[in-house]
Amino acid sequence: MMKIKLFSFLLLLLFVGTLSAQTTQEKREKRKNLTIKEWNTNATTKTKFLDHITKYNDKGLKVEEIEYANYGQKSRVTYEYNENGKCVKEVEYDAKNKPVRIRKFEYYPDGSKKKQYNYSPTGKLETIKEFEYLFSN
Repeated sequence: MMKIKLFSFLLLLLFVGTLSAQTTQEKREKRKNLTIKEWNTNATTKTKFLDHITKYNDKGLKVEEIEYANYGQKSRVTYEYNENGKCVKEVEYDAKNKPVRIRKFEYYPDGSKKKQYNYSPTGKLETIKEFEYLFSN
């Protein structure tokens, strides 16, 4: 009985994973070489200002996000990916475009996140975050 439940669960995971991959691929197709600009308008003055820019590459993967404030760029984040389309590096920049945080990621064979390495702007390893996935019955 336990083997049947386990087998059924594995088949369900495989099916859901296939659907999820198709959905992800479809989303990526729509985002190829896309830039999204988000604008805000002050309700009182009717002044329009840039709030956020998100850029995607020719594979539909997010490669940059820029957040703006009334004084200009507030922050910027860049993303790098491996051959499987998983984010392996993320660099966060401040308003002066100087790195403030670097994150690198490691994944399990199934694609779920395994570890996140957090570095200082100088490249010194500060912390390591490990991900644990627990399924309850």
